[in-house]
Amino acid sequence: MPRSLSLVGLGPAASTSSASQSPVGLPLNLRASGNAHRFPSLKSTSVRFSPTLCSIKSVPNQERPSSTRWSLNGKTALVTGGTRGIGHAIVEELAGLGATVHTCARNESELNMCLRDWEDEGFRVSGSVCDVSCRDQREELMVTVSSVFNGDLNILINNVGTNIRKPMVDFTAGEFDKLFATNFESVFHMSQLAYPLLKASGAGSVVFTSSVSGFVSLKSMSVHGATKGAINQLTKNLACEWAKDNIRSNAVAPWYIRTSMVEQVLSNKEYLEEVYSRTPLGRLGDPTEVSSLVAFLCLPASSYITGQIICVDGGMSINGFYPRHD
Repeated sequence: MPRSLSLVGLGPAASTSSASQSPVGLPLNLRASGNAHRFPSLKSTSVRFSPTLCSIKSVPNQERPSSTRWSLNGKTALVTGGTRGIGHAIVEELAGLGATVHTCARNESELNMCLRDWEDEGFRVSGSVCDVSCRDQREELMVTVSSVFNGDLNILINNVGTNIRKPMVDFTAGEFDKLFATNFESVFHMSQLAYPLLKASGAGSVVFTSSVSGFVSLKSMSVHGATKGAINQLTKNLACEWAKDNIRSNAVAPWYIRTSMVEQVLSNKEYLEEVYSRTPLGRLGDPTEVSSLVAFLCLPASSYITGQIICVDGGMSINGFYPRHD
């Protein structure tokens, strides 16, 4: 049944018992007697909606019961780099919400250990050994994913990334190529490969792991920041380009999260104190504080959010950061 609409400033929509109906089921009479002193011309006025002039698209609330808006039951997901840190937390977050997840990692023994743990926890998770910085391995991974999920994929989490910390002038060509191949080329190609599966699902969601380095200057991270800035722009482009296929595209941009990737740099106590001093919340983030946002961006509850890059940084990006200590 069509729903009555309320026009802000004119009061609630007239009931169907006292108002004529337009061909699209909208009430026609919007009595203006109460506003006559303000708008004399509105005395005894009727507003007619023509279906050719007023086309309103929405998703009726009754089509999205609350029990499904906050669940990933029946959804399929691919998470790259899912055995450590943020990726590991994302796998568990999605699986805990009911999704069936496939992940990948370079280390086979580490992957197998995680798969056993997830099986013990009752999660539906499978995995492949894959180095996503290699083009042929990405293609093999997507063939596997297509087979596992019967050609449909609801969620793609482009999580894999790496870093080399040094001044810009000291980068070699090989180091530059490595960062761009791992951080940007891989996610660009993975998105290309996943597109037919995301489209086939009828409702796809892509989430990129970016970084605050794509927004603000961080010491010795010029190339890393460039790769993340490229991811941010790709996020926006895909949101527009793939909207016609009901595929959403968003990114999360973390600051220092307590993972093995940052253990070495944060072992310097003076440096760590500067990190705290530049972070309004005064602490490091936890991987689960990133994974919870990633999961939200994949839920039906976030179905009108696309093209956004959301910082998970304790407020750091509104301060900026350039430490005195290496």
